[in-house]
Amino acid sequence: MDEGSRNKRLHCPSTNGTTQKPMESKEGAHCLEVIPASMEVHRVEQPPARSFCQKLKNKLLEMFFPDDPLRQFKGQSTKRKWILGAQYILPILQWAPHYTFKLFKSDVVSGLTIASLAIPQGISYAKLANLPPIVGLYSSFVPPLIYAVFGSSRDLAVGPVSIASLILGSMLSKEVSPIKDPVLFLQLAFTSTFFAGLFQASLGLLRLGFLIDFLSKAILIGFMAGAAVIVSLQQLKSLLGITHFTPQMGLVPVLDSVFHHTKEWSWETILMGFCFLVLLLLARHVSTKRPKLFWVSAGAPLACVIVSTIIVFAFKAQHHGISVIGKLQEGLNPPSWNMLVFHGSHLGLVIKTGFVTGIISLTEGIAVGRTFAALKDYRVDGNKEMMAIGLMNIVGSFTSCYVTTGAFSRSAVNHNAGAKTAVSNIVMSITVMVTLLFLMPLFEYTPNLVLGAIIVTAVIGLVDVPAAINIWRTDKFDFVVMLTAFFGVLFISVQEGLAIAVGVSIFKILLQVTRPRTVVLGSIPGSDIYRNLHHYKDAVEVPGFLIISIEAPINFANSMYLNERILRWVEEYEEKENAKKHSINIQYVILDMSAVSGIDTTGVTLIKELKKAIEKKGMELVLVNPLGEIIEKLQRAAETRDFMRPENLYLTVGEAVTSLSSSMKIHPPTTYDEEAQAAVPHPN
Repeated sequence: MDEGSRNKRLHCPSTNGTTQKPMESKEGAHCLEVIPASMEVHRVEQPPARSFCQKLKNKLLEMFFPDDPLRQFKGQSTKRKWILGAQYILPILQWAPHYTFKLFKSDVVSGLTIASLAIPQGISYAKLANLPPIVGLYSSFVPPLIYAVFGSSRDLAVGPVSIASLILGSMLSKEVSPIKDPVLFLQLAFTSTFFAGLFQASLGLLRLGFLIDFLSKAILIGFMAGAAVIVSLQQLKSLLGITHFTPQMGLVPVLDSVFHHTKEWSWETILMGFCFLVLLLLARHVSTKRPKLFWVSAGAPLACVIVSTIIVFAFKAQHHGISVIGKLQEGLNPPSWNMLVFHGSHLGLVIKTGFVTGIISLTEGIAVGRTFAALKDYRVDGNKEMMAIGLMNIVGSFTSCYVTTGAFSRSAVNHNAGAKTAVSNIVMSITVMVTLLFLMPLFEYTPNLVLGAIIVTAVIGLVDVPAAINIWRTDKFDFVVMLTAFFGVLFISVQEGLAIAVGVSIFKILLQVTRPRTVVLGSIPGSDIYRNLHHYKDAVEVPGFLIISIEAPINFANSMYLNERILRWVEEYEEKENAKKHSINIQYVILDMSAVSGIDTTGVTLIKELKKAIEKKGMELVLVNPLGEIIEKLQRAAETRDFMRPENLYLTVGEAVTSLSSSMKIHPPTTYDEEAQAAVPHPN
């Protein structure tokens, strides 16, 4: 059929130098959209041949080495390579040669500032983990030294954190009582720390950091908020003066314990605790509103400890219902490698506890490090951070420390105080060392209520209401995941609530994999652009074509769904066209595979089955822009080699429609011709 006769039959004016594409107007009449005849149909190229070993190598490199850490060694001399290698393993060698006295002054100020916060927090968090308070100071001495050598963040302030302390204490307390068997509990805590460090270092060494990505932002926000509520409620024991308190971490048991022991409430403790809590919250508010006054919230905990200790000592308040820490052991960290337990009935417990605390602390540390690195425009290496945090926990388990990581509150103070390098951690560590050697007797009369107030003030910052509102506005399913983590922690337990939230997130991923998005595309008039018909109001259907875009990899998990969904699209459009008196039947089903990043054997079989099913309906299946991997697999599969013909493969949807329009089998609707001719006005 020549162009002129085809245009005449479709009642569209002939246009010199152009070809036409059929399209449906709003009134139902068909005409041809003008497309330049000079549009070139590009050939879909075959991907370059590669061996199986080459493909496997590339996949492994992209999976485990996306940052290509070896690129810095290219073109370097042997001596330079050794230097770069040493700097890669020990990041301290990168900045130490250029360290100046000016940087040192800034780091000393920030180090002393975070030490004033780390000392009271270390004691408080150790009690939260059901450990002796001295262990919290031990954990603020050795780990920061290790991190200063192996860590890549300039702002991360290392030490115990509230969430890891809560999880460690709650998980171990389920099987071992810290009161009845304190030595065994301490052994299990050190062993759990060892396994946490081993797991963290292994993730960094094997470059498996992507595993922690299963803790999405929604999970972390809900989990942190739930844990903050539980931690705060646990401090009612200290703030109310209750002696018999539940070891459980759920909301109901804690509240039940609070109101069933009202006779143990001490008005002296309540009054003193409330006053210090208000002072700490006020200091935090001032520093939040005016970041330049960061030192107010940083120094407030230590100031409260000093003032409360003086009050207790002066008025002998320990004899009037106010509990105190008691005498603490002087001296540096004693070795604890002989306390590690790698056998017996509790081995499974310490491995599980180490795994959970390791994941949580690692996620928190890396997130905090990257947050402040972005503010100062430098890069934090995730794998180096994993190995640094893991190594400091392994060494810490040998030196009477429990799980440590980078804390947000201390790191924020470190950043605001002007820290330039990791020397601030060394200064903090030296300050803690001096405290351990000479100042421990001063804490004997420190009341537990002020430690509880310090913990409450610290964990309040974990409740991020603006982030929760933003998640609600952005993604309702993520909001459900966040609520699952929040209520799971509140009403079940910390670790089980986290596990349920991760399970819901994985379920969401499985839904996305097994039910991929498919959309029908239409033409944007006046262009060769094709977009979702339900999204773009200007997009119109192209008569004779059903254009479907698949927006996910095709694999065994979604092949059945895609088969059913695509055939349903075909049937729906057939019914729609049959309902019209004058319409062009579907002759081509075009699959836009631009967003299909991969395909497996089952996916290849799907293409074969779709081709057969569509051909039985008198239509033809066409693929648009399949990626190299897909072309290779289709070429190798004997049953799909027909797709390698030029008429079955196109680079763009526009080229496919333009090329196939010329061969469409369009039958002239006689009655419609007459009606259309009658509607055309004739000149007098």
